[in-house]
Amino acid sequence: MSFSGWLRANSEHYLLIAAQDRVAREHNVAGPRRPRGAKEIFWLRVFAPAYRLLPWGLRRRIIQRMPGSHRRSWPAPSKPAGPAI
Repeated sequence: MSFSGWLRANSEHYLLIAAQDRVAREHNVAGPRRPRGAKEIFWLRVFAPAYRLLPWGLRRRIIQRMPGSHRRSWPAPSKPAGPAI
């Protein structure tokens, strides 16, 4: 997996957990388990809050500059080989 793929996968995973935790706190219910280890603490206590503070325009520019599935275009339509009937 390339670095950008790894970064995208990790950021999606931990941003989802952070969102679940935020919603659980808003509704006073049990949320995901607490982070364990330096990796989870970094992603959930440093990366996710910093990402939330970024304005949408800046987030969008960062996402568009990184290679990944969001940059894939639709394939060109195929030429018809003859009548459909």
